Amino acid sequence: MKDRILQIIQKESLTNAEFAEKIGISTSSLSHILTERNKPSLEVVMRIHKAYPSINLNWLLYGEGEMKVVEEGTTDGNSRLYSNENPENASGYPVRFDFRKENASSTPGYGMQNTVKEEIKYIEKPHPKIVEIRIFFDNGTYQVFRPEKS
Repeated sequence: MKDRILQIIQKESLTNAEFAEKIGISTSSLSHILTERNKPSLEVVMRIHKAYPSINLNWLLYGEGEMKVVEEGTTDGNSRLYSNENPENASGYPVRFDFRKENASSTPGYGMQNTVKEEIKYIEKPHPKIVEIRIFFDNGTYQVFRPEKS
């Protein structure tokens, strides 16, 4: 995976620090990945894919296929894998992504929910009392002071 990350950095003409900032990780984390001290977590892979949505996830994860996802009909190799627009298929109907959060749930809501009231009860504890004070002197001796009991 290190080689594929380096290819992205090189293709985008970025420094390691710029790439780390763009995907939202620390430069030290990226350094650990590039020196193969650590393997990238799934979160790091998803951050790379979020910053570069045209990157083919199979290529990024496994080295399979092309680096960029190319949609049919594009000649410049630029992909519109994700966008703010509703993508449409050849039939002209919007494509539905069932895994996206903005789709409404098919299960009905449960209506009114009971509110749980949480109470915090503070228990006062008696203040601690001094039972003994010891003072140590530089000649190796010490003196003990005990308060008078009341």
